[in-house]
Amino acid sequence: METRIGARIEAPDLDAMAAALDRDGWAVLPRLLSDAACDDIAALYADETGFRSQVLMARHGFGRGEYRYFSYPLPPLVAMLRSGLYLSLAPIANRWHERMGMAARFPADHAEYLARCHEAGQRRPTPLLLQYGPGDYNCLHQDLYGEHVFPLQAAVLLSAPGSDFDGGEFVLTEQRPRMQSRAAVVPLAKGDAVVFAVNARPVKGARGDYRVAMRHGVSEIRSGRRHTLGVIFHDAT
Repeated sequence: METRIGARIEAPDLDAMAAALDRDGWAVLPRLLSDAACDDIAALYADETGFRSQVLMARHGFGRGEYRYFSYPLPPLVAMLRSGLYLSLAPIANRWHERMGMAARFPADHAEYLARCHEAGQRRPTPLLLQYGPGDYNCLHQDLYGEHVFPLQAAVLLSAPGSDFDGGEFVLTEQRPRMQSRAAVVPLAKGDAVVFAVNARPVKGARGDYRVAMRHGVSEIRSGRRHTLGVIFHDAT
């Protein structure tokens, strides 16, 4: 299974993904995980020993629902997804930072980037499992955990829309200067991943590139249960 998923991470048309990210700030990788792999990861939520903390979203005004951050060492499949996706996304991240006039650049190897995070005190792992039930939702937000921020992240839908749950659409908004916010609802099937901007992305304007702020969230679950794997590439303080 790990061999097949590793090949799938390398297989997507990177030019098409980069073009979608430049155009919209997000791109879908269809069927990144098989149904069986999705079920295996979602089942991890029931075992508290593999996580460093749990967050009940209503307590903090984040929405409704809950999530758990994995502890190190990450489950092998989660670790492989994180390092494999980073390898494909680092060149895009570097190009984005260059276009936005941001000094930080990202090494090709994820372990080297994590070493940079850890030297700055960002040592807590950020991959997480989210669990939603009826009436749950996730407010629009950005996953910023310290000085070092990788500008892209991914979320993998582990449940089947229309079968395991209804509602619960993945939502992105962007705020361009002197314009109203624009929203996008990203269609996802079980096993699909969406790659999207963590905070800001570059947009080409008449006078060159400028930054657009983005946020993401999940609309209300009408019925059933929804699990998602969040893959964030920088660690937390």
